[in-house]
Amino acid sequence: MRINKIRLSNFRNFKAQILEFSEKIIVIVGPNASGKTNIIEAIFLLSTGKSFHARVEEEMVHYEEEIGRVKGSVVEADKERVGTNLEVILTRGEITVGVSPKKTERIARKKLVVNGVARRLVDFAGRFKVVLFGPWDMSIVTGPPTLRRNFLDTVLSQVDREYRRASLSYEKGLRQRNRLLFRIREEGLSRSQLLFWDQLLIKNGNYLTQRREDFIGFANKRPSLNNQVFNIEYDKSIISQTRLEQYKDEEVAAATTLVGPHRDDFIFKIQNPNSKFQKERELSRYGSRGEQRMGILWLKIAELSFIESESEDKPTLLLDDIFSELDHEHRKIVLDVSKNQQTIITTADPHYIEEFEKIEIIKLK
Repeated sequence: MRINKIRLSNFRNFKAQILEFSEKIIVIVGPNASGKTNIIEAIFLLSTGKSFHARVEEEMVHYEEEIGRVKGSVVEADKERVGTNLEVILTRGEITVGVSPKKTERIARKKLVVNGVARRLVDFAGRFKVVLFGPWDMSIVTGPPTLRRNFLDTVLSQVDREYRRASLSYEKGLRQRNRLLFRIREEGLSRSQLLFWDQLLIKNGNYLTQRREDFIGFANKRPSLNNQVFNIEYDKSIISQTRLEQYKDEEVAAATTLVGPHRDDFIFKIQNPNSKFQKERELSRYGSRGEQRMGILWLKIAELSFIESESEDKPTLLLDDIFSELDHEHRKIVLDVSKNQQTIITTADPHYIEEFEKIEIIKLK
């Protein structure tokens, strides 16, 4: 599937904006603060039902308005016929009703709609698939583990409904279990009340772990990039009744569940084929900035291939202002990758795209 039209209403800096996209490479050109990243965010929102940028979802609503909308149509590759209409409706949690006197009414902060019918997140996400690459992705290498877990969740949630369901169930169960641990510590409740939540976390957590292993195994089979060989070491936190029993006293003391996929991490490695002493090194600690960029590029190419392999559907590639971060060699790799599927690029400097052929340019003011 690819996106062929998007309509923004009171979304970020856009009061009203309609954009149409072909199956070619689309380049959105505009000065800083013109809203290029906001368009990428809106497209990502239609894919995942979530923002990669907002701290709270109401940030995406235009500051003068109470309701914002992102509506898009997606079609099968090489076709213009509308296949599916996707819409995300955003609010600040309440709207003004009446004229005099004015009153407020509570309302859902987010509503997800497919072809005019409201859907839960588990049934909305993944209908239209994307791979996003922006300057902030360097933090996947150097940042905290939560960024790497979020990356895995974004990839797998697009191709596996059961993963989406298990993830939501696990998060809910984790919150409930942590509340119970707090009450056990503070009020002396019986530990027997944990049994239901233990089983729920074990069942769903093991599925999350297995699917994360599937992606990491797939990525590690990818070929070298520019003669550099990368791999990922999965630092998984297994959840089982035995491990929960092992940490039972520490968990009550901390009022926190100490094992499970919410504590997973993975480590980037780069091989040193000419070294006699160390065959590989950790990219975050011992990799150059250029090697770290190449590692992220390798990971994003693996993500593209994995989504296509799992879903038999080419995802749309979203490249948000990455060319200022890449040298000529890296840009050449991105150029080659961009030709394989619908690609939407943003840039403030059109000189970066002079090597691209058969592109469609959208200019923002």
